[in-house]
Amino acid sequence: MSEEHMTERGAPAPINPLPPVVVALFLMILGFEAAYTLGSQGIVGGPQAVGWRQAAIQTYAYNADIQRWMLANGIYPFEHVIRYITYPFVHASFTHAGFAGVILLAMGKFVGEVFRQWAVAAVFAGSAIFGALAHGMVAHEQPWLMGAYPGVYGLIGSFTYLMWLRLGELGERQVRAFSLIGFLMGLQLLFALLFGGDSMWIADVAGFCFGFALSFFVAPGGWTKIRAKLQQRG
Repeated sequence: MSEEHMTERGAPAPINPLPPVVVALFLMILGFEAAYTLGSQGIVGGPQAVGWRQAAIQTYAYNADIQRWMLANGIYPFEHVIRYITYPFVHASFTHAGFAGVILLAMGKFVGEVFRQWAVAAVFAGSAIFGALAHGMVAHEQPWLMGAYPGVYGLIGSFTYLMWLRLGELGERQVRAFSLIGFLMGLQLLFALLFGGDSMWIADVAGFCFGFALSFFVAPGGWTKIRAKLQQRG
């Protein structure tokens, strides 16, 4: 039987497509970064495009000082609240955005094959918001936060959750599921020692923890299992 005929009969494709929500997030990151990079080189947008990136940082990146001001005054202007959602799409450079996009595709594909589309979006957005909140509570010397990394680390948290479940089913040591986040944190520590660090790792760790915790609720059957356990204890 030919490969074409097998495809017509509904045989599974050799390569699973990326989840649409992951593609959408990646294209948003890529699209904004392309505009900033091409604008800085004078290829698009004219002379004023050189300042697009800095203007985007000032308008859409997250700032811990602004968060402290809002909390102190009890005032939450939309123009500042929206930063919690927009800062993942503003990056410091093409390389900064590129690494985030690659990890997003890898983790998003794995998690998206198990989680529903809305759950993937909830993990990314929720981790980004929680990461920014945590960063603002701790970081004082470096208030600015930008980039998709806290949201991406949330997907790493979901990946860790799935690995944690799988290792438990196999009767193996579940602590092995945390090897990836341990490796990434080790790399960040190494870079900090070699080139100097910043406080953005706080948002990354917070995003990871939020993604891991949220997965207990948004994974297929997750809330049902939690409710059953609560009923048993009751």
